[in-house]
Amino acid sequence: DYVTKDTHILAAFRVTPQPGVPPEEAGAAVAAESSTGTWTTVWTDGLTSLDRYKGRCYNIEPVAGEENQYICYVAYPLDLFEEGSVTNMFTSIVGNVFGFKALRALRLEDLRIPTAYSKTFQGPPHGIQVERDKLNKYGRPLL
Repeated sequence: DYVTKDTHILAAFRVTPQPGVPPEEAGAAVAAESSTGTWTTVWTDGLTSLDRYKGRCYNIEPVAGEENQYICYVAYPLDLFEEGSVTNMFTSIVGNVFGFKALRALRLEDLRIPTAYSKTFQGPPHGIQVERDKLNKYGRPLL
């Protein structure tokens, strides 16, 4: 029973495990593979407490009306990510996990980024109005 913190990045993945793979194992695999897990031994693993950095699958719910599909909720500590880097965050969370063999299908459904982390993003170098003018996009968020 892991309790999330206000400083965690929270992700909700729709997971379809391979036949014979329990949803708990699939959720744990997604959390590990998208944070500190790897398919090989890394010599630096002994130098750092991976417990501080690893993602944790803290809840799994079956998808109503869908056979063998689950929503796996994963919490990631902010220490796992480089400040101000959307690229680093998305590479970690969704970069390599989609080819994981224990899963038949995987989709990121939702992502909550805490205020503490979003404040580390500097924004566009010329200001939001210049960016909106370049893109001719107004009245909505720019991602």
